[in-house]
Amino acid sequence: MKKLWMLLITVSLATAMLAAQTKTDKSTAKSGKDTSAQTSKPSADTAAAKSGAKIDINSASKDELEKLPGIGPATSQKIIDGRPYRGKNDLVTKKIVSKSEYEKIKDQIIAHQAPPAAAGKPSKDTTKK
Repeated sequence: MKKLWMLLITVSLATAMLAAQTKTDKSTAKSGKDTSAQTSKPSADTAAAKSGAKIDINSASKDELEKLPGIGPATSQKIIDGRPYRGKNDLVTKKIVSKSEYEKIKDQIIAHQAPPAAAGKPSKDTTKK
């Protein structure tokens, strides 16, 4: 009799687990999203965000900029045309992107400063006198 109860409990648990899995699969199929992948992987859209590296808006190529969420060919060209930027928030102050677009990309970009050129300064003279 004890074995019969164990078998009944095992079958009940297996049925409950199967029903729960089927319910999850159906909700995933309806939404078109794989929820298990979202919990185990970051949901970033760009290669830079996946690797943890930020895109430098002062030196990135058009293709790199287009990988940012909400940035298409026209906006990426506007970013390139507006260079150089002192800070990444210059994208908003120069009206290159809207505030809402900036909010989507601000954690994935950076604005590195180029070292100042030594204009007018003589270089070290390495010739002998």
